[in-house]
Amino acid sequence: MPGVRRTRNLVLAIATVGVLGGAGLVGVSMMRDSGGAPTFHEAAQAAPVQNQAPAQTQAPVQGRVNAAPVQASPKPSAPTRAQQVKALDAALKKYAATAPEFSVAVLDRRTGQRYSFRGTEKYETASVVKVQVLACLLLKAQDARRDLTSTELSLAKRMIRLSDNDATTSLFGKLGRAGGVGACNKRLGLTQTKVNSAWGLTRTTVNDQVKLLSELVDTSGPLDADSRKLAYTLMSTVDDSQDWGVPAVAKKGEKFTVKNGWLARSTENNRWIINSVGRITGPGTDVSIAVLTHDNATMSGGITSVQKVAKLTRQHLKY
Repeated sequence: MPGVRRTRNLVLAIATVGVLGGAGLVGVSMMRDSGGAPTFHEAAQAAPVQNQAPAQTQAPVQGRVNAAPVQASPKPSAPTRAQQVKALDAALKKYAATAPEFSVAVLDRRTGQRYSFRGTEKYETASVVKVQVLACLLLKAQDARRDLTSTELSLAKRMIRLSDNDATTSLFGKLGRAGGVGACNKRLGLTQTKVNSAWGLTRTTVNDQVKLLSELVDTSGPLDADSRKLAYTLMSTVDDSQDWGVPAVAKKGEKFTVKNGWLARSTENNRWIINSVGRITGPGTDVSIAVLTHDNATMSGGITSVQKVAKLTRQHLKY
């Protein structure tokens, strides 16, 4: 019957369109990148098949994937300076609860950013005062428009490289003892340092110590190029037995300067003052660090504490 054949053909045509349209949609879904691309359902909504026959229960199509697209994990953002400082404060406070008293300061010369923990607390310097003596000796020679004499240079080398006390006492006297070094400190901007006639008992802060370290390299500071070069040379060639403290922070390929101080204090039951000041330089790094401590039971324990504190600053400030 013609009418019946036309109806059957129409039904077959519609069914064919429906099957082909579904296959076409499945093909689109399989070819799209899953990273942020439309899902199968999104593609179907974006390109609906016109006049498609009502959906009917069909056997699953092989290879069809309906899982949600896998999104790439966002890269964590770098911590802000405020977050770094907060984390370092917390780490140092936690360590301070179990360690002898300490202070630490860090100056990043690339950014100008400073950090200090108990930055204005005063400690006896022990031998780190020898950096002040060296700076004042260099300034005195500059004022006289001359180089160091051979005797002064020899004494300076022994004072910094070997931490020789007799050499220090000789230079301290040449500078006018406490009064002369104190006057020089004003030129260096050391406002929290009180020089003692027994030079090793000079009292200072970590803030003043990183200020002094910055003056040793500041091209616009009071020390001229020759003086800065000599200070760097001496502090970067200390005896191997004395390169602990700040140098423990240096990574492979970086350079360091350092001057350490250690003293068993008779007025504190022979517990140890252990101090370290210095600078770390390398690709992308130019940082001055000062760590001052006292009340250490042993010298080795104090060194361990100084290095632990210095390493925490690098871990959290990311320099």
